[in-house]
Amino acid sequence: MAFTAFDPHRFAGRVAFISGAGRGQGRQFAVDLATEGADVIGFDICEDIPGASTPMATKADLEETRALVEATGRRMVAERADARDYASVEAVLAKGLAEFGRVDVVVANAGICCGAGPFWEIGLQEWKDTVDTDLTGVWHTVRAATPAMIRGGRGGSITMVASAGATKGFPNITHYVAAKTALVGMLKPMAAELGPHSIRVNALSPTNVNTAIYMTETNKRLFLPDNPAPTDEEYEIASRPQHVLPIGWMETRDTSAALRFLASDDARYITGLELRVDAGVVLR
Repeated sequence: MAFTAFDPHRFAGRVAFISGAGRGQGRQFAVDLATEGADVIGFDICEDIPGASTPMATKADLEETRALVEATGRRMVAERADARDYASVEAVLAKGLAEFGRVDVVVANAGICCGAGPFWEIGLQEWKDTVDTDLTGVWHTVRAATPAMIRGGRGGSITMVASAGATKGFPNITHYVAAKTALVGMLKPMAAELGPHSIRVNALSPTNVNTAIYMTETNKRLFLPDNPAPTDEEYEIASRPQHVLPIGWMETRDTSAALRFLASDDARYITGLELRVDAGVVLR
């Protein structure tokens, strides 16, 4: 299936602030927004979180994102910061504002899942790190950017990356589902409070995406407990029954297309919406 061609002017003159920009969806968002004219302020933790289901993005990953953004002809401020630490998030934004003077698009994307299994077996630290990143880290990102957006007086768009799990309630990742559900719970009051400033707030809730957080040995064991070394093809086939459409997962370009729509003027009257890009996973 062909994707609509990029519009190099859709975000011209605008600046995007993106968490978790080192790889995966965050990198795709950064590069695609830049391709459509935006400069980027991006950050990632660039160090591992003990207990996480996959290693975190590295400094080299974040530098690669910066190089890819700059290859489009746009600029990027790329910094190390932990979404759980408000002061470090605020410092990245301040550096970006010093460079670009504005922020128009916020993508609160950073997320992890530490451990998996029945909720009573999830470790206390696994719960804390997951919720602190996936919920509090999103709130930190949005909170840091909002005053500058209001001062700018140009309106803008905030998109929080949630999950179809907020509706579906996937088992064995209660802490992740709880954080994403609470994230969607922030959506309507944030949208109501920022509406008078012409700032729109939406949530993007994908199903499985082909990123490091999904393509883990932990997840593969959940889907294929009797296969000690499944191939990606076997994993994809095992993941298909979750969905109405015949796929096991999506690619980052799929979520990026939805994100860019929500952030664009094409969606100028859309706010307070949870947009599920989920291949029908909640219908099963």
